[in-house]
Amino acid sequence: GAHLVWKCVVLLVLYGITSSFASPIEHVLEKSEVAPRTFSTNLRDVYEALLSFFRPVTCHHKDEQALIPCHVGESLNITECLKNKCCPSRISHELPCYMPFEDSMQLMFRVLVLVAGGLFILGCLPLCCCAGLQK
Repeated sequence: GAHLVWKCVVLLVLYGITSSFASPIEHVLEKSEVAPRTFSTNLRDVYEALLSFFRPVTCHHKDEQALIPCHVGESLNITECLKNKCCPSRISHELPCYMPFEDSMQLMFRVLVLVAGGLFILGCLPLCCCAGLQK
């Protein structure tokens, strides 16, 4: 009974954390129907995923934010822009590709979920240990 509930809670927390690994740029890729690159589990991919988890970016800009051009080329189409982890501009024809912005709200949410999940696991750990000792 308690072990099943414990496993479900751990799976939900892990799902919540791993679903936050996808960056907004990857969501744009899905919407524009560009095939994502194949997933290979090497050290560099793990490092990039961890870095993107703690440094989330977004392509949505506010009116007071200045657009910084992406330094990969002058005439990039949308696909080339996304491959270089930049944001395609839909409103400015002068700047076809710009750098993404830091997303502090997403970072706060991710850290909050991570800390809350860790505290929940630590809080439930004595219950699991006591249940194991009673058998």
